[in-house]
Amino acid sequence: QVRLVESGGGSVQAGGSLRLSCVVFGYAVSRRCMGWFRQAPGKAREGVATIHTRVGVTNYAGSVKGRFTISQDNAKATLYLQMDSLKPEDTAMYYCAAAGSDYDCNFTYWGQGTQVTVSS
Repeated sequence: QVRLVESGGGSVQAGGSLRLSCVVFGYAVSRRCMGWFRQAPGKAREGVATIHTRVGVTNYAGSVKGRFTISQDNAKATLYLQMDSLKPEDTAMYYCAAAGSDYDCNFTYWGQGTQVTVSS
């Protein structure tokens, strides 16, 4: 059974940093596309970053490019999101997600989320 467990969220002032982690159980992280998404109150969920190490591709939303870095440790089955230069508009619930197959980034599995709050 696939299970994703996020951690690392919290409250930080603008300009600060946080690192989110997502431990994945029952899943081959080295072969499949993984991603981070976020949802702020009253807004639609949006993609933040994706990584597909098997094909060597990472992608970022324009709003976080240059500030956030996605990475993964296959030995630890863990996905990370390093968030620097945080802004109040980064405040949201952050979710990690995993694709359902080896060949695309259609996300089938989701974690419960971790809250990030950035104050000005």
